Amino acid sequence: MTPRRASTKYREASNSPDNREPVYLAVGKLRRPHGVNGELIMDVLTDFPERLKRGVWLYAGPQYLPLRLASVRQQAKALLVSFEAYTSPEEAGKLRSQVVYVRADDRPPLPEGEYYHHQLLGLRVLDEEDHFLGMLHEILETGANDVYVVKPDTGPDILLPAIDPVILEINLSKNLIRVKLLPGLIQDAE
Repeated sequence: MTPRRASTKYREASNSPDNREPVYLAVGKLRRPHGVNGELIMDVLTDFPERLKRGVWLYAGPQYLPLRLASVRQQAKALLVSFEAYTSPEEAGKLRSQVVYVRADDRPPLPEGEYYHHQLLGLRVLDEEDHFLGMLHEILETGANDVYVVKPDTGPDILLPAIDPVILEINLSKNLIRVKLLPGLIQDAE
């Protein structure tokens, strides 16, 4: 039951009705204007950049200013984007350094066994014998597999690799992750 890599990088979310499910998910960060037609360079924060197409609504900054994409094109590892009503470098520059979001309810469904990072953060982590280890506090993306950072009530954080032998169950409805602690994952108290 090991989760495959969570499919959307989670940077920031807000306005959660239940403090777990965000209303907005970060998909990019606008940098500086590019050219004379109101384009901006955007760093990509999503695993689904192909969904960012002309006509899609994005929401910028902490006030979630609604912006409709007028154009999108690839530039190296970033995207060049423009928005309706922002047709000059001066107008586009007002959006500089803003994080842009999509609505969480507009995210694509994932195959079984895949989760968005925000769905996992805050889950209780239990071992095989139902001993509480802590809460999932952070997910580190590494080259081989994700690493779950569990914050216990006391003591140092626990780092759990998100691999088959360790992650036994993820149950979103029960708000829990059940794990098998392999030797060396938790340091013995001395």
